[in-house]
Amino acid sequence: MRVVTYSEPEVPSELRAQATALREQAWPGLGDSPHDRALNPVVMLLVSPEGEVTAALDILSKDLEHGGRAYRAAGLSAVATAEAHRGKGNGRQLVAAARAAIAQSGADVGLFTCDRPLRDFYESAGWSVLQDTVLVGGTPQEPFPSDQPGFDKVTMAGFFTERARRHADAFPGSRIGLYPGEIDRLW
Repeated sequence: MRVVTYSEPEVPSELRAQATALREQAWPGLGDSPHDRALNPVVMLLVSPEGEVTAALDILSKDLEHGGRAYRAAGLSAVATAEAHRGKGNGRQLVAAARAAIAQSGADVGLFTCDRPLRDFYESAGWSVLQDTVLVGGTPQEPFPSDQPGFDKVTMAGFFTERARRHADAFPGSRIGLYPGEIDRLW
């Protein structure tokens, strides 16, 4: 298996079609919906030697302010593993590769939410839970918080720069204004 990375508009058509089908399996209605270009979307795929996309995810990034400090943040979006390849470590391999890519990108922090039952999966790929932390998506005028009724989300994080690690205690138990916009209401 190999991990391949593309900026969203540059994904080759044969891989894009497979990734779209895989995402549609996991996230009905999402399919090939493009992300807001302001979030610098990057597509990561786990591809078999035969050219089959077994897992896919997107990395989105932006600057945010939290606790009076500016941070470069990135997070995972639209993580999916093909049903036939679940339970074999494919998703974990790709999520761990994405964590490493975010760390190497210059991002201060990695932040995203996941469904509570997936917490252990993400922890096994190197991410940490931010207890009682809410990501607030959408826009400041139309916020979209991860603790809204009907959601059962946990916030996952990684602190990659010395400055971010030094101020990591400002993140647990807080509301973080991510505000990725109207297209990617919450990554």
